[in-house]
Amino acid sequence: MSSPRGSAASLALPPPQDGSPAPDGRFGALAGWAQRHRWAALALWVAVVAAITLGASAAGTAYRNDFSLPGTDSQAATDLFKQHGSDQAGDSVEIVFKDTAGVRSAADTVEPMLAEVRHMAGVADVRSPFDDASAVSEDGTIAYASVTLDGKTEDVPKEDVARIIDTARSIATEQLQVEVGGEAARNAEDKEGPTAELAGIVAALVILVLLFGSLLAASLPLITALFAVGGAIGLIALASHVFTVADFTPPILMLVGLGVGVDYALLIFYRYRHELLAGARPAEAGRKALDSAGRTVFFAGCTVIVALLGLVALGLGSLQGIALAVAITVLITMAASLVLLPALLALFGGRIQRHVRKQQAKATKKGTSEGDGWRAMARAVQRRPLPTLLVGVFALLALSAPALGMRLGFADSGNDPAETTSRHAYDLLAEGFGPGFNGPLIVLVKGDEEAGKTVQERLATTDGVAAAGPAMPSEDGALSTVFVYPATSPQDEGTVDLVHHLRDDVTPSLEQATGAEVLVGGATAASQDVSETLAARLPLFVAVVVGVSSLLLLLVFRSVWIPVKAAVLNLLSISAALGVITLVFQHGWFGAQPGPVEAFIPALIFAIVFGLSMDYEVFLISRIHEEWSRTQDHSQSVREGLASTGKVITAAAAIMMFVFGAFVLSSDRMLQQFGLGLAVAILLDAVVIRCLIVPAVMQMLGKWAWWLPAPLARRLPKVSIERPEHS
Repeated sequence: MSSPRGSAASLALPPPQDGSPAPDGRFGALAGWAQRHRWAALALWVAVVAAITLGASAAGTAYRNDFSLPGTDSQAATDLFKQHGSDQAGDSVEIVFKDTAGVRSAADTVEPMLAEVRHMAGVADVRSPFDDASAVSEDGTIAYASVTLDGKTEDVPKEDVARIIDTARSIATEQLQVEVGGEAARNAEDKEGPTAELAGIVAALVILVLLFGSLLAASLPLITALFAVGGAIGLIALASHVFTVADFTPPILMLVGLGVGVDYALLIFYRYRHELLAGARPAEAGRKALDSAGRTVFFAGCTVIVALLGLVALGLGSLQGIALAVAITVLITMAASLVLLPALLALFGGRIQRHVRKQQAKATKKGTSEGDGWRAMARAVQRRPLPTLLVGVFALLALSAPALGMRLGFADSGNDPAETTSRHAYDLLAEGFGPGFNGPLIVLVKGDEEAGKTVQERLATTDGVAAAGPAMPSEDGALSTVFVYPATSPQDEGTVDLVHHLRDDVTPSLEQATGAEVLVGGATAASQDVSETLAARLPLFVAVVVGVSSLLLLLVFRSVWIPVKAAVLNLLSISAALGVITLVFQHGWFGAQPGPVEAFIPALIFAIVFGLSMDYEVFLISRIHEEWSRTQDHSQSVREGLASTGKVITAAAAIMMFVFGAFVLSSDRMLQQFGLGLAVAILLDAVVIRCLIVPAVMQMLGKWAWWLPAPLARRLPKVSIERPEHS
């Protein structure tokens, strides 16, 4: 066994003193610069954030969604639509009417409105319900007009769609109900204010005050995070003019930036506080904190960024934009923790030191020392490590089990709040025409007009199809498009089966009979293609991220078992979080509306949680390693490691859990799933894994936890995240 090489003094009180202080490492030198030039560092941050904010305000935003996925039938259909100038190249909006006396009696009111909409910006074509008998329900009380946009939903300005909604609803009366549905209408409706972000900030402040007993001490990590998030938001708004950044990125950016920003600053600040308790002067404590916890933050931040950039390999434009935006946010929060926070500590170090000494004096009077409760917990785990490990792993596996049946997809208008016009339109269409009318498939026929008619007739009699509209030729006559309405709702598994049936069984025979090329596209089919493609590429993405992260841990801790343990436990916490999401949102627990899990969620949660889990992994294991290097006593190392990090890990986790959990209050289904998944994963990681399973595993491994084969030890470069010892 290669002998582990250690580093810093323990944080036990008081630490051993042997005269000369340890030389500062790179991070300590960075802290020293920030302390000496505190006002310049603060002014620089304020100036940069102000410049970015002003620039973003002047330039505006250019957020746009890109769900294109080359190589799929739906994308091929869209490309052919555009190539041949078909009106159906764009997505559509449905204007839905309901009149209990019969909608035809309202034709004199409806037709002028449709004529006005036909000439509005963003509109390619309008199909009146009175020109197509299939657009009126059997009882004659519900009808719909199809408004074809001149582009995909993500390409049409929301303002144009909002004007269509306002114009359509302007003719509504007590007798005539008018609603507007479709993905573009959903996106154009007003969203709620930043309630979730504010709730998260308040929760973070309350937890920090309870942790430190001081409003000043509690404010510094939060101020650092807010500065970082403020700069990131402006920077991403500017980046949206160059890169494809989805319009739902800002709330995700704020969610992750606030949680990660507070987390990183808290890890450094807590180490700073420990150094003050150990008798260090404020300036020295700041340098020591950066040389230890600062290294942890840097390593953890790089791991998150690597995981996020791995999303680029999934090949989906909007997901790549989210990955880039969140990676930039993490980079900025990391920089704020390493530069801005030391400057703030230099300004308020004296006041913080006096407060820490008062707390220490009170603890001395009571005969207690910090971490006693965590030491007691560690001893309990060490007495029965195997039962603790089995119970923890069984609980995580039980929560993970539902994820095996997870079905990916996208929310539609049926998941919107009940008061929205898109939800009303969805319900009216389902009432009048059946659930499939809310998610039509668009079948493209590349052939003559007769081929289009043959395809339409065959599709109309296919099992699972409620109706098929007339074949509509493109401008050049080379294409025909047929709207196919499934008998099941867009999110129903029956619709998924229908798309596969049409592509695998129906269209091949039609192509052979007509000589035309037949493609199944449309928003519903495209959503399915995106979901299935992401699901197919996810294992490779997971393997790459786990492999890179494990290699980094191998280099840092020079151990084979530490990265193996970290990879397995991180995957368990993520799978458990996905299991909870499946129970709540797919199976409808706790009153949630049943439906598929948003297709982006597994990849996003994996990338972010796997990186964040490294915060706690590295913070805890590095402290255990410090103690092991000093004492070579593995039992004491585990106890002292948990005693000195348990409080800050649970506090940091509680903050992120509340910040992320606050997004469950959002009306957006994807943000609800994202917030719940992150909150559950962080909770399980901090409480079940770091405080129970990791101490149990480390106790069982003993000295073998630091084993590295000698040939490998000679070849690996030496990388340390711990504060270097003085010579």
